[in-house]
Amino acid sequence: MKWQYNDGGRERAGYKGIANDCVVRAISIVTGRSYQTVYDELNVLCKEERFCAKSMRRSSSPREGIYRKTYEKYLKDLGWKWTPTMLVGSGCKVHLKEDELPKGNLLVRVSKHLTAVVDGIINDTFDCSRDETRCVYGYYSKVVL
Repeated sequence: MKWQYNDGGRERAGYKGIANDCVVRAISIVTGRSYQTVYDELNVLCKEERFCAKSMRRSSSPREGIYRKTYEKYLKDLGWKWTPTMLVGSGCKVHLKEDELPKGNLLVRVSKHLTAVVDGIINDTFDCSRDETRCVYGYYSKVVL
């Protein structure tokens, strides 16, 4: 799968340095919303999080990582749906390869990362495909009415 450098507008928004902001970058890329808008809207949701599990010891943040439940709520409100490609015990069936994913704008969840795939091209700050061997847990796509 081809890779194209894309920071989702992070630099243009005035942010510098290293951050674990893959959720903000990827959502910005596939939705066409500005990095700052996505950052601010997710930040509001992060501050409303409730800690319901021991693994949620601290609030998530747009800069240091966002819990899945938080960004799923945001995506659902924007009209995006989740399509799982791997179930517990099923093994890896879909990889980060162009011919294994549908066309269009996708938010693809892989281990510890969320990346944007636009018409078969990874749009991210690095090539996260691991030479097309990276397993895809599932992807979000825009609901078409």
